[in-house]
Amino acid sequence: MKTTCLTALALLAAFPGGALAETAFPPEKVARGEYLVKTSACHDCHTPFKMGESGPEWDMERMLSGHPESEVITEGAALSGPWAAASSYTNTAWSGPWGVSFTANLTPDPETGVLRDYTEEQFVLAMRTGRHLGQGRPILPPMPWPVYGQMTDEDLGAIYAYLRQIPPVRNKVPEPLPPAAPAN
Repeated sequence: MKTTCLTALALLAAFPGGALAETAFPPEKVARGEYLVKTSACHDCHTPFKMGESGPEWDMERMLSGHPESEVITEGAALSGPWAAASSYTNTAWSGPWGVSFTANLTPDPETGVLRDYTEEQFVLAMRTGRHLGQGRPILPPMPWPVYGQMTDEDLGAIYAYLRQIPPVRNKVPEPLPPAAPAN
C-alpha cells in the first residue's frame, strides 16, 4: 500500500493541475508503446541531437521534444545537384521542396506539446490520413506517416499512451516555413 501511495504522489507531482486522470493508461499498453517508440525510429527525429564524444547522440534531457525553439531557422537550405533535402544539425528541421518542416514536440507539455490537442482517436486518424488532428494541415516530410499508418489501432493507441506518460518538456516548435519562391 505504501508503494502505491508514493507512486500516486510522484505522479501527481509530475502532472500538476489534474493531468493525471487523462494520462492514466494500463501499464501493459504504456510498455507496448514505449517498445514501439524505441524501435520505430521516433527518437531519430523527435529527440534533438547533441554532440557527444563519438559524434551526434540523442539529447535525452529533451527526449521527444522536437525542434528546439532556441535554434531559429528562417529559411530553407540551398540545395543543388542531386540533393533533394537537408537536415539541421539537431536532426529536427528538414528542408526540401515542401519548405522547412520542424519535428513536433511529442511530450505531454500542456502548453507546447502537440498531443495536448489530440485524443487517442485523433492521433490514430492523423497517422492514417497524414493530417494534423486527422483533418488539419498536412504532416510534412520526412515524417513517415504512411508507414506508421499501417500499424494496428492497438499499436498506435499504445504509442499515444506512452507519449502521454513521458516527462513533459516545454519547447515551442515553430510552424513550418513555405517553399522558397522559384528563382527567375
